[in-house]
Amino acid sequence: MEWFKFQEDKTTAAIQLILRAFNRKVDFHKLFKILYFADQKHLASYGRPITGDRYIAMKDGPVPSIVYSIMKFLRGEGDFFTPNNEHFRSYFSVQDGFNVSLLDKEINRDLLSESERRSLKSAFLECRDLDFSTLREKSHDDAWDRADNNNEMSGLTIAQAGGANEGIIEYIKLNIENDNLVF
Repeated sequence: MEWFKFQEDKTTAAIQLILRAFNRKVDFHKLFKILYFADQKHLASYGRPITGDRYIAMKDGPVPSIVYSIMKFLRGEGDFFTPNNEHFRSYFSVQDGFNVSLLDKEINRDLLSESERRSLKSAFLECRDLDFSTLREKSHDDAWDRADNNNEMSGLTIAQAGGANEGIIEYIKLNIENDNLVF
């Protein structure tokens, strides 16, 4: 199934806000789970994710595919697909292999709607104090359970696991169709 387009600028701003809330540094696992729950909340409530990233059902929970590729690029593992690689180096750095830090770059809050900022804040508040095991268990929801290991999770199932009703699911399908229109 088609999915939403990845929103590079929104994702950058979302990660910046999360890192700022963590006093500029957090590990991949917690970052990925906060992004997952924020995307899930926004998708289930408003019919669109924040990042547009696709989530992979990995052993320790959902992982945003493109964001993970960006982080691996920043720690020196291979190339990333965008011609804008250096863009990410100006916002983030990776230390100790799995901790991402915020560099001194202003956050463009205008890229994120009020509802997106609320979803990010809610996910942050839910996850910030959870240890690795608790966060792992929390993210092993129905959407994760229904996906094959190391394969893409269904965005519609992610929305349903977040409480989306059938009306929102139909709205999501329409939004996906509109997001993928080519003129």
